[in-house]
Amino acid sequence: MTSLHQQLLLKYDVPLPRYTSYPTVPYWEPQTLTPDVWKQAFTHRFVAEKGQMSLYIHLPFCENLCTFCACNKRITKNHAVEEPYIAALVSEWQMYRQLMPYPPVLHEIHLGGGTPTFFSAQNLYKLLAAITHQAQVLHNHEFSVEVHPNYTRYEHLETLAGIGFKRISLGVQDFDPLVQFTINRVQTFDQTKAVVDWATKLGFEGINIDLVYGLPKQQVSSVEHTVELITRLRPHRIAFYSYAHVPWKSKVQRRYTDADLPNALEKWNMYERGRQLLTQAGYKAIGMDHFALPNDKLFVAEAAGNMHRNFMGYTTTATKLLVGLGASAIGDTWEAFAQNEKEVEKYELLVSQNQLPITTGHLLTNEDLLIRKHILELMCTGKTTLQPDVLPPAFLESVFEKLQPLQADELVALTGTTLSVLPKGATFIRNISACLDARMWRKQAQGNMFSKAI
Repeated sequence: MTSLHQQLLLKYDVPLPRYTSYPTVPYWEPQTLTPDVWKQAFTHRFVAEKGQMSLYIHLPFCENLCTFCACNKRITKNHAVEEPYIAALVSEWQMYRQLMPYPPVLHEIHLGGGTPTFFSAQNLYKLLAAITHQAQVLHNHEFSVEVHPNYTRYEHLETLAGIGFKRISLGVQDFDPLVQFTINRVQTFDQTKAVVDWATKLGFEGINIDLVYGLPKQQVSSVEHTVELITRLRPHRIAFYSYAHVPWKSKVQRRYTDADLPNALEKWNMYERGRQLLTQAGYKAIGMDHFALPNDKLFVAEAAGNMHRNFMGYTTTATKLLVGLGASAIGDTWEAFAQNEKEVEKYELLVSQNQLPITTGHLLTNEDLLIRKHILELMCTGKTTLQPDVLPPAFLESVFEKLQPLQADELVALTGTTLSVLPKGATFIRNISACLDARMWRKQAQGNMFSKAI
């Protein structure tokens, strides 16, 4: 690596959002979104989209705690929690069904966690049968599930395949024994391969594997070993994420110290070596953090300019209505965001009282909607055209001023009002998008809020 590139890494390795939404959650204004406002926003968007929607269902339970994970989860080996939680999910869905003037058209369902396969195959079937009952399922639907190989059985995948699930994402992170011990995520290559083989046999069309670089005790050699093993399996897609160190948010990350973590340059070396090996194996970098084979739908969507990004990350499904079911799940009507109660017991209580379990949210302003559009285009296509006849002159002036050092470093190019990400700038897409983040710049982050950009 050149010293110039090292200087850029050090310069731009600052805490920033990952931009799965705009505004980002810390800058929401909850007072703008009452339950009634959310219901109105939902109904308006439902009609505008002719009932077409995506569903995110949060299943928060895990049997063991992975200390690197900052997701909302509940650790328990008590499987008696399954049935009351599923009953609450179905009840919440019924509340949304009552707001619909006609049956929904399901384009996407994503089961996230937690560990969705913590639930028995029978209970997953019960949940999904209730969700899809009297609903239309598009012929090109995308139903996907996140799984932990240690807690996934053939029966799980067989049941999901029978319902129409075509995509599966396996968490791996790293196969190095020391790294696995440190993050309390011990799983073998054979366990992982077994799940991939089952999914292939059952006709899953999209298999994704999650890898993470920058983990405590991790080295370039362990990244090499992990990528070499994973590419043997030929998953259609690989998500190669930077570890998000947020111990102020996720207290379990305090099991190790900053001294156990690689610095920015070491993390970059891990990413670069992983990228080289993935490229050699026939994968192409897609958006931010993703690599795909040419036959993967995300690869095709990016090439056609149809890739989308939402709270679930990159997707091929550009629906403007996303319903979040379950504790901590987030919904999106394009003009409004709403997040559910995070604590399982409180979530279940609110639902039992026939209340939508929303505890926070945000009603987007016209400025929010414009900025959201530009950041989404940058994240998905690497280009956006600013609108001087619509955006306030003071805002545009501020954006151009913030982009100047990135232009000088050859990360972006400005041609008139068209902003393009240059090849060198792909690594710094979060930094580039942040130049348009009016809410962040106005308020300036107070204390720790985001993981670092590198």
